[in-house]
Amino acid sequence: MPDGLPVPLHSVQALPHPLLPELQDLASQVADQAGYQVCGLQLLTHRIPMTLQVQLRLADGGDVSLDNCASFSSLLDEALEARELIQDAYVLEISSPGVSDQLSDDRDFRSFRGFPVVVRYRESKTGVEAKRDGLLLERTEEHLLLNVRGRTVRIPRPDVISVTLTTAQED
Repeated sequence: MPDGLPVPLHSVQALPHPLLPELQDLASQVADQAGYQVCGLQLLTHRIPMTLQVQLRLADGGDVSLDNCASFSSLLDEALEARELIQDAYVLEISSPGVSDQLSDDRDFRSFRGFPVVVRYRESKTGVEAKRDGLLLERTEEHLLLNVRGRTVRIPRPDVISVTLTTAQED
């Protein structure tokens, strides 16, 4: 942009907080040692006091309980205090990432069998992107199987772009 002209707001990107990489590394180390996996981490500096949010799963991919969150909170709090990474007052929030609309891992595909989904995929022959609604049957090594009006439809797994939970099967 020429000098003197304002920069449009949509082109301004927030810079990540400089502590994020160190916080991510520390949280991941503590999680690994305790049998957890960090799924997300945010440092919300606009809050007073600032808030460190950590999303957690069990190392085997399972869901965490409230007791799991409490025990990990104690472990991470001790590690943060020992490292003295955050100098100001802060709140530590530990939670589960919850359920996403996007299905991605084998656990998701097992958990949501029989649920209505929308599948975006590329047609093998034409390469054109297409969409198909149906009830999720299963995902094998080769195919994604849907029930579409009582018929089984097989979509080659390499052609699948995304699988999203939906509220109802469209006709």
